[in-house]
Amino acid sequence: MVIGKKFNQLRKDEYFDLIDNYKKYSDFNTLGMYRSICENESLDLSDRIELRDYANVVFEKTFNFYQLKDPKTYFDLSTLGLEMTVADEKQVWNDIRINQEKILADKKIKHRNFGEYSKHNCGYEDCPYYGLMIKQGSYLAESGMHFKSDRNKVSAKKMSERMKKQRKNKHRIIREDFDE
Repeated sequence: MVIGKKFNQLRKDEYFDLIDNYKKYSDFNTLGMYRSICENESLDLSDRIELRDYANVVFEKTFNFYQLKDPKTYFDLSTLGLEMTVADEKQVWNDIRINQEKILADKKIKHRNFGEYSKHNCGYEDCPYYGLMIKQGSYLAESGMHFKSDRNKVSAKKMSERMKKQRKNKHRIIREDFDE
């Protein structure tokens, strides 16, 4: 069976019916459904919150994985209806970052090459996102989301070159001291 309508054009009762019978539809997409909850203009805030909570009961594991796959949608849905200060938003993003690292560790995933993430390739070697898996032009690239455990390969290479130079110069400095 096919849904035959865009998610963001559905009414509240149609959402509940879709969620209850999602296995019957061949074109059902949970991420699309969650995104449409935020985008659907025909729903008021209380309906959106009710739909989110109901969908989270059915798709709890999937919704939690969206912290990693699509953190912007996860953030929008989890903060739906909340009045937040800048500090609150930063705390939520920090919690998402921590949970992303936990999910990666628990699932033993050694890469982030899926969802919103892909290799950042702007062409600048000194870019702080160089080598990170962040979609170019995405909200995450603009907001500077990265893990503390991510290593900056550029600074490591510069340090290596500086240490190599110091090792080579050490012999020259010793010779100059003996010559004096």
